[in-house]
Amino acid sequence: MKKYIRFGIALFAFLFVLFSQNHFLVEAKEKKQKAANEYTVPNHVLNISKENTFPNTSEDQEIVEPSEATKKLIKEAKISIENPDLIKMLNETTIKPSPIAIGYRGMVFLGRWALNYDSKETSTNWEYQKINKNELNNQGSDESQKISYHQEEQKEIKGALTNKIAKPEQIKQMMLLKAKEKTKLPLSYQTTIGKGTKKDQTYAVPTDKYGYLHAYSPAISEKGQVTFGEVYIQLKGSKKKIIIKNVTKQGIGAWIPIQDHVSFSFQLR
Repeated sequence: MKKYIRFGIALFAFLFVLFSQNHFLVEAKEKKQKAANEYTVPNHVLNISKENTFPNTSEDQEIVEPSEATKKLIKEAKISIENPDLIKMLNETTIKPSPIAIGYRGMVFLGRWALNYDSKETSTNWEYQKINKNELNNQGSDESQKISYHQEEQKEIKGALTNKIAKPEQIKQMMLLKAKEKTKLPLSYQTTIGKGTKKDQTYAVPTDKYGYLHAYSPAISEKGQVTFGEVYIQLKGSKKKIIIKNVTKQGIGAWIPIQDHVSFSFQLR
């Protein structure tokens, strides 16, 4: 009897673990799919990169690769270091303790830095800023007419951090990198829609109706947390390592426009 009881318990435990693993895998897959759908450009948002009369330049971020020495320093640090500017400085640091400096100790202060950015929430606002309105009066007409997008005035759309914080340019750079990685969208803190930009897509305005075609610039809302700290290089004999002191964290948000994309909303009255 005890043998069957032990077998039953073992079978139950096996099935429970199997069910739990399957549940977590399904849940993870659903979350990944939900995130992918959130950043998929919907049908009412069109790419105007070819039609835009203002040639936007893509905001390609410089990817700073740490040197072997910097990789070792970063790996041994107790806090993650992702700031490209700090990595670049560490790459250029030429402090080399002497191999015969027995008993030598020292600390080199590199300043207070934004060490990393942890993304907590990335969402889309397809109607971030209104940029244009086309209208067509079809009252008194005997047949349906069509309206299409035509940009009346040049519009410059700017993104920004949502609150004050130290080292804003470094933080904007880290937030942009994380948002691009998550969304796979062409993001930039500044994008311009040129006057005269058109799109061939048309919308029908029936007889005795007014047609209104509203155009918006979409953007990403990025929210997360920045870690700050005082960075030192500690020299001890023939070795050196990074020491981080007075660590603080601060929440931050940013609006980052989606470059060369326009969201449309059509209304009849």
